[in-house]
Amino acid sequence: MSARPQPLALPLDRLGRPLRDLRLSVIDACNFRCGYCMPADQVPDDHGLDAASRLSFDEIEVLARAAARVGATKLRITGGEPLLRKGLPDLVARLARIEGIDDLAMTTNGALLARHARALREAGLRRLTISLDALDPALFHELSGNRGDIGDVLAGIAAAGQAGFGSLKINCVVQRGVNEDEVLPLVEHFRGSGHVLRFIEYMDVGTCNGWRRDRVVPSAELRDRIHARWPLHALDAHYRGEVAERHAFDDGAGEVGFVSSVTAPFCGDCHRARVSADGRLYTCLFSASGIDLRADIGQGEVALSERLSALWGARADRYSELRGSERASARHVEMFLVGG
Repeated sequence: MSARPQPLALPLDRLGRPLRDLRLSVIDACNFRCGYCMPADQVPDDHGLDAASRLSFDEIEVLARAAARVGATKLRITGGEPLLRKGLPDLVARLARIEGIDDLAMTTNGALLARHARALREAGLRRLTISLDALDPALFHELSGNRGDIGDVLAGIAAAGQAGFGSLKINCVVQRGVNEDEVLPLVEHFRGSGHVLRFIEYMDVGTCNGWRRDRVVPSAELRDRIHARWPLHALDAHYRGEVAERHAFDDGAGEVGFVSSVTAPFCGDCHRARVSADGRLYTCLFSASGIDLRADIGQGEVALSERLSALWGARADRYSELRGSERASARHVEMFLVGG
């Protein structure tokens, strides 16, 4: 475990929450077009940033070092699909050397993982989260915008295990009438594998996914459905602010998690910030707009850490607790820009 650098400040936001987790988008492009994130009829293939508009690896490293100075201990690489960013293992190696960063992870759709898993592990990536919304090949293909092959994702998961990654997190966003029948097959497939399957309530992230509350399947309903087939018991959280409620199988075949942002908001313990690929800071997944950090990054690690401290200290976001009220913003940043 790395030693913590001498911080300039350890800021708390206006609700007393520290900054612990920074999620860094390295690219806003994706090889899938999942409907709840980047629907093909809303986001054309030629959308988004050119390579020169994205933060360079040098800029990303400065940003990560500044975040560590103000308390961040976790970095998560996101996208879009991060494996589309050229030279990603080189960035991982740079981030893995930052003092104070104890947890370096990445979220991916897994389709390109088989060819990159070993290089990422050798570069210092410690954890992987795979997005996987169905096992049925035809449904998986449809949910990916007719671009994904479930075989590629399963091959990526296998390659990650062979490369030395331990327990993976497998995230499934469940939508009523879309993929809820995949829940039990997914559980059956991953029980006993050592991986942790997590079911996520369909959220109103962004403005292009046509979110409706009646398509949310509450975590409690899913938990009861799984428990009826394979009895479960609750587990304690690994740490304060863990977003998933943990449950273990009574027969010892591992655990499942439930992320319930809609029915059981957890804003009170949220210690996450997100930065888009072009260097905009979002202090909430449901922010309406971001704060451009590019000029601050150019001033160097110390100046940027002071800027981050001030911005975090002004934070008062708690959208999920306000959802549906007049105080909740109707417009949100698109998920593919900040990685969920």
